[in-house]
Amino acid sequence: MAEISGVVERIWRYPVKSTGGEPLDSVEVDGRGLAGDRLYAVRDGAGRLGSGKNTRRFRRMDGLLRLGSRLGHRLDAPELLDPLGHRVEDPDAFLRAYLERDDVALAREDAVSHFDQLPVSVLTTATLDWVRAAAPGAAVDERRFRPNLLVRTPPGTPPFVEDTWFGREGLAGDGVRLAFVRSSERCAMAGLAQPGLPHAPEILRAVTQGHDGRLDALATVARAGRLRVGDTLTLTT
Repeated sequence: MAEISGVVERIWRYPVKSTGGEPLDSVEVDGRGLAGDRLYAVRDGAGRLGSGKNTRRFRRMDGLLRLGSRLGHRLDAPELLDPLGHRVEDPDAFLRAYLERDDVALAREDAVSHFDQLPVSVLTTATLDWVRAAAPGAAVDERRFRPNLLVRTPPGTPPFVEDTWFGREGLAGDGVRLAFVRSSERCAMAGLAQPGLPHAPEILRAVTQGHDGRLDALATVARAGRLRVGDTLTLTT
């Protein structure tokens, strides 16, 4: 038996990791994820990728989230946007001046994945509405959590319904099949300032206190296809 979980309300792609993304009406999905998603990253001289945190793979580079990125229809030509949304002519020169680092450059993914965890993140409006209620003084928007898909759920759907999807598959669009595995562990990036959204650390506190810091459903791609805004997401049992 299958059940309808909601409708794809927005599709987001983040061509350059840790920068703002671009909304899409439709997108091809393959084994790697959404075509072009996190295909590029800001890489330093040690090979670490620009992020909102420091780990063995990632280097915190404050300010990346204030930038934007887009690909349009050309996966080989990413555009970097400054904090005002203007296209940057020379991304590498801009990044070195903006980040005050002389060892950074825009780099395409090679043998090592740019993804923090799994390739596709899905967030429901039921969960997003819970965050709004739990942090009433904050400007809450799905961009805080950087999902690939925002799914509009029916009235009465409980928050964190995504937790019930783990171990199941979701069908959507022209043959797309997503295998849901687990949720993301959220970090301070959820409350960082970005264009149109001020700094709001209370968002991470609310998610930490209310749901152990976990939010969304992460998935691998079990079958490729095309996704469109307005597609129904149906869960298999």
